[in-house]
Amino acid sequence: MMRLFLFLATNAAILVVVSIIFNVLGLSGMLDAQGIGLDLNALLVMSAIIGMTGSVISLAISKWSAKRAMSVHVIDQPQNQTEQWLIDIVAKQAKQVGISMPEVGIFQTPDANAFATGMSRNSALVAVSTGLLQNMNADEVEAVVGHEISHVANGDMVTMALMQGVVNTFVYFFATIIGHVVDRVVFKTQRGRGPAFYITQIAAQVVLGILASMLVMWFSRYREFKADAGGANLAGREKMIGALRALQRGHEVENLPGQLAAFGINGGGMSRFFMSHPPLEERITALQNNR
Repeated sequence: MMRLFLFLATNAAILVVVSIIFNVLGLSGMLDAQGIGLDLNALLVMSAIIGMTGSVISLAISKWSAKRAMSVHVIDQPQNQTEQWLIDIVAKQAKQVGISMPEVGIFQTPDANAFATGMSRNSALVAVSTGLLQNMNADEVEAVVGHEISHVANGDMVTMALMQGVVNTFVYFFATIIGHVVDRVVFKTQRGRGPAFYITQIAAQVVLGILASMLVMWFSRYREFKADAGGANLAGREKMIGALRALQRGHEVENLPGQLAAFGINGGGMSRFFMSHPPLEERITALQNNR
């Protein structure tokens, strides 16, 4: 209930704040004076619907899509000692943080990786790769599981979906305004929308989307430090540091598709501003300094 309230309250806050900004700065009147005639309130509502719908749907089907994208084998009945041990570790840590038992799965890849996803903290999926189980010892795997359980307990799945929805709202809203300004003021379109509107709007969405993703990635990196700290609390600081050291020793892991990358453990990205995870050495240093 609290997450639903936060979701709705955030959307309402966006509508109010942006409306106030436009009224205070007189931007609405400036646009009308140029013959643009945008209904900013209607545009803001439409932008919020467009921006949030994709994130909500993505969150709602996250477990379903994860299972299929990664070919996750969900452990219903443990078939061996490793699967039973994994189930027991997840159950123990879930109890420690006060969440419902997540579904537990294994996906086939030689890379050491793991992720957590799901609609809510009490309806989650925690999955680890075969490479993780083969290349890390029990203590290190326990720490990785603790990292993922912390993501679930912290509500990171909902938070990231909410943040992405907010970003999408602003991107669509301002891209549409830019498209109208260029179309009406620069190209002097008198009726309807000319080709310049659609071309400019798409270009603006791309540029604004890239800039906005930097904010989302910054928050993702911040969240990883929190999950590392949570993993250290659940499994032990030295085990968590050991797991990160093991990742350093391994080769670069394969990126998880789509939103799953936000919940995996990997070593970096194309540039620091667009990295979903902090460098492993920074994560290790943060754990060592958090005594």
